[in-house]
Amino acid sequence: MLDVDGTLVDYENHLPDSAVTAIRKARGNGHRVFICTGRSKAEVYPPLWEIGLDGMIGGNGSYVECDGQVVLHRTLSLEQCRCVVDWLHERRLEFYLEGNDGLFASEGFEHGALKAVRAYNAAKRHEEEGAAITVRSVFPDMIFGAELYRSDVNKISYVLNAYEDSLVAKAHFTDLQHGTWGGKGATALFGDIGVNGITKRYAIDRLLEYLGAERTHTIAFGDATIDISMLEYCAVGVAMGNASDDVKNMADLITDEVGNDGLAHAFRRLSLI
Repeated sequence: MLDVDGTLVDYENHLPDSAVTAIRKARGNGHRVFICTGRSKAEVYPPLWEIGLDGMIGGNGSYVECDGQVVLHRTLSLEQCRCVVDWLHERRLEFYLEGNDGLFASEGFEHGALKAVRAYNAAKRHEEEGAAITVRSVFPDMIFGAELYRSDVNKISYVLNAYEDSLVAKAHFTDLQHGTWGGKGATALFGDIGVNGITKRYAIDRLLEYLGAERTHTIAFGDATIDISMLEYCAVGVAMGNASDDVKNMADLITDEVGNDGLAHAFRRLSLI
């Protein structure tokens, strides 16, 4: 189970050749390889599929696909989406809806999310915020001006004006799943709202049930706090060298950074290739 951002690709979306080679060799040796990501299917671009994958878990667990077959897909209802969109508008929080058919931005997202997007990318690359980064460069296929009341939404991400926004959201929408990303604790940049009970761990469990496979044969790779549930669930949890400290502290193995062939090095150490 491979997280994507910060694990399979770096935060400039560069895919190391060593990772591609390692995955292909591992599959050639009879291992199944799935990506397990916060991205929805619309954000899994052709270069990732062209590596050769057995399927994907997307939307932090809301969507599971294996060998081209949909195993699980849980979306917010139209009414749930409408209520969240209206609430975010009322609080003047910019957001985007994440679905398998696309990412749908709120009216002011391009400008209102710019500071958070730049800070997020800078933190992941350990650099200063770059003026060249735009919302459209980070989200090249984002759809602007679309209908925002939808029934095909896996989850909704929104810009935090303050960490308190995420706490208020959680208290207001008690029937939905809540998280933050782009930083730990009060430094988080974004909140997200999705289907209650959906996690990467939950989705892996459903996938194993579909495959008739055992947890004892699973390995998970990740770099962020959201990945901890799957690293704990799988038999072996691997933290990338660029992972946050909380991930490294609970991992069974720490490899090199994604840009330093970390995935390939871990595959070798685990005798996958």
